[in-house]
Amino acid sequence: MAKRDHSEEKSEKMTIYEYEQKYVKRQNVKGAKTFLHILAAIIGVFLFVLLFLVAMRVYDINEYAGYAAGAVCLILYILIFVVPLVKILRAPYFMTNVNAQTASSAKRHNRKVRQEIADKMINFTARVEGAGWYDGELVGKLAIARNAGDDEALKETLTSLYKGSVKKSAKSLILKSSMRSAMYSALSQSDKIDAALVIAVNTQLIKDLVFLYGFRPSDVRLAKIFVGVIRNSLIALGLGGLNVGNAVVKTMGDAVKGIPILGSIISTVVDSSVQGLANGTLTALIGYQTIRYLNTEYNLQNILDGVDVTETTEELQETCTELETQLKKKKKLAPAV
Repeated sequence: MAKRDHSEEKSEKMTIYEYEQKYVKRQNVKGAKTFLHILAAIIGVFLFVLLFLVAMRVYDINEYAGYAAGAVCLILYILIFVVPLVKILRAPYFMTNVNAQTASSAKRHNRKVRQEIADKMINFTARVEGAGWYDGELVGKLAIARNAGDDEALKETLTSLYKGSVKKSAKSLILKSSMRSAMYSALSQSDKIDAALVIAVNTQLIKDLVFLYGFRPSDVRLAKIFVGVIRNSLIALGLGGLNVGNAVVKTMGDAVKGIPILGSIISTVVDSSVQGLANGTLTALIGYQTIRYLNTEYNLQNILDGVDVTETTEELQETCTELETQLKKKKKLAPAV
């Protein structure tokens, strides 16, 4: 009876063809990587120009202060953009947009990424006391599964972490970054500084979420996030010259109540400037877009891990066997010459 149940369960296992049909989208992988780097370069150039203009503004007031401001801006550029960007791009990512030919190598790659994520979480929890990002008990189970080489237990524990403490920590990071972006914008008197701060806060938030989850979104999805960063910075640059009444502020406040993490602070933010509200809201959207993509790709790699990818080899063997049988029959039936 148990054997029959096992065979039935195996027969119901999703095939790679079903996975392709349901989850795979045709993508230009090389083109996506190139586009991602172009977007990163655009953000970098835009931020550099904004900081340069700020330094030049100081230079027009005082020459020596301008040189000092230029040096500070250069250091800030490296710290708030270059370093976080490098960390984001170097983070591993799951391969989920695969076909029958690449599925096996993708599953091996994903298994390695899961192990790297587990090691990062275990080491971070041991090294940083009181960080509170991860559930200590689950991290302990993760360490046991890692030492035992139990991949199934490791996957189950990671899934529990992502649904529990990681999700909670991600919301906290988004809230803090959104408030930081809103307050900086409300205090700033320069649209250029606002736009630069939006890029810095958004990039830092993406980097923190990638570090928290232990992996980054794929090139295609990360490119979409970077497009959002460019959009946010352009909006911040344009909002500086707007004079919008309190009615518009309240309308935006009502609309943003759909974002759960900002629900509790709407009454405070609505009373601040339009720019602070808008920039804080857009930062929150970047955060939620990032974790949505991270969760989507984690779930997809879990599904892919359970997909039967040996079917193609078995079918080839069956076809060859059948071919050999048919040829033998034909040979026997063929009249002797």
